[in-house]
Amino acid sequence: MAFVAPYPPYDPTDKSGFSYETVVKRWPIILTSIVDQLHRENHALQAPEKASEGNNAKVAEGKNIIERVSRLKYQMARDHALEPIQDEEPYVELYNNELERLAQESRNTWFTAPWLYAECYLYRFLRSFFAQTQHWRDYDPFFAQKVDVFQKSGPSIYRIASSIHDIEVAKDSLKSEPSGIAALFQEMIQMCLCASLCKGQCYSSVNRHIRGFLTLTCGFFQDLSLLTHMSLSDIEKLQTVEKEAQSARKEFILKDDQEQVWDHVKALKDGRVDFILDNAGFEVFTDLVFADFLVTYTPYASKVVFHGKLIPWFVSDVTPPDFKYTIESLLDQSYFASSASATPEEKSQLQELAARISRYVEQGVFVFSVPVQTPLGGNGQDSKLGEFWTNPLPYWNMERECVDLWRDLRNSDLVIFKGDLNYRKLTGDIKWPSTTTFKDAIGKYFLGSKRLRTNKADVAVGLTQETLDDIEKKDEKWRVNGKYALISFLPQTK
Repeated sequence: MAFVAPYPPYDPTDKSGFSYETVVKRWPIILTSIVDQLHRENHALQAPEKASEGNNAKVAEGKNIIERVSRLKYQMARDHALEPIQDEEPYVELYNNELERLAQESRNTWFTAPWLYAECYLYRFLRSFFAQTQHWRDYDPFFAQKVDVFQKSGPSIYRIASSIHDIEVAKDSLKSEPSGIAALFQEMIQMCLCASLCKGQCYSSVNRHIRGFLTLTCGFFQDLSLLTHMSLSDIEKLQTVEKEAQSARKEFILKDDQEQVWDHVKALKDGRVDFILDNAGFEVFTDLVFADFLVTYTPYASKVVFHGKLIPWFVSDVTPPDFKYTIESLLDQSYFASSASATPEEKSQLQELAARISRYVEQGVFVFSVPVQTPLGGNGQDSKLGEFWTNPLPYWNMERECVDLWRDLRNSDLVIFKGDLNYRKLTGDIKWPSTTTFKDAIGKYFLGSKRLRTNKADVAVGLTQETLDDIEKKDEKWRVNGKYALISFLPQTK
């Protein structure tokens, strides 16, 4: 029997909530960016040197998509009813059945539908515009934006690669000093949290001030001990440094289960770790670095599985083509030339890291949950394990709706969920009291589950009353401004 939450979901009827701001401001900006991108694509296709019958047909389809996106933006602003999805890709029936149910309750408009359903529906509905065409089926309207942000991440990427190189140099010392591995493990968690924050800042305004935000973010990364240039003596001192750094960051981590995570991980031997991915580009790079650290420098993991989305999703989420593109870009020594003036040594250190990541992919040590050649929208049976992530359901429905994925994740020793959407789906995007335990909020939990999340949505659970009272006094926007983090862990359950 499906879990039923005792509280209602978030929806845009609450004008003080982040969901209302999303419908009024964020979604229209995202739709405008799609229209602008398609106009650029069509303009390029109409260049005299590209004139052809095929391109003319593609331009005509592109104009039709632009009209549909513009119409959607108009309807959204006027709180029109959500329309049934008209394609043959996964979960059409599920989306449309839920839409019928909401219509019966008079909650089927943009400002009345539950926020989690409406936001998932938006991206699935947008996908249908492309899925119904001949020439745009494999087109990701957010890809150019993801690439732009990733290419501007060069300084931080070189810095991280240099730090990993220093770990390689000091690996013999690490083997005799487990406390150093523990400190580095915590730094990896901090790195992934900060990468999530980077995405939130870059994409919250869609395309405004991206360069400024990245400059700020690069400066922020320099404060992390992982991203300073480490010598052998630095590795030996890392445990002390880490304690000081953790203390400085503590006020920004409202729920901190890092010690419990480490206790769980250090008991593993050649385990399997799964990343339920969030953002493409710089963030998935940090996920790959974390995975590389686990399998290269610790005995705790020997396989890592990465789970992405099969369609363009929430602007920046990782698709199979994104994952493949990330690794290919890291191997290209000229890729970050426009954003970073790297020394030959830094380039060599990034190549060293990129080659190892690529080798792990070839050897099956790193695995994407579906073949990386999978086209957008999926390709039937080979992509079944990736379909679940783009339906509108809370994750407590996984066993019922996608038992193969549920069973697959039960084989993992640690499942790491990245980002706000995963958190919202784990908790059902329900108006839980923030002192509700993480275990109670997710209803049915996962084997060795860990959540890494910087707050950019209303739902947050697992806080003590003291922490909640304190943060409410200090920052009324703490739930959504991306300054605060939650690290939530549930131990293994059978």
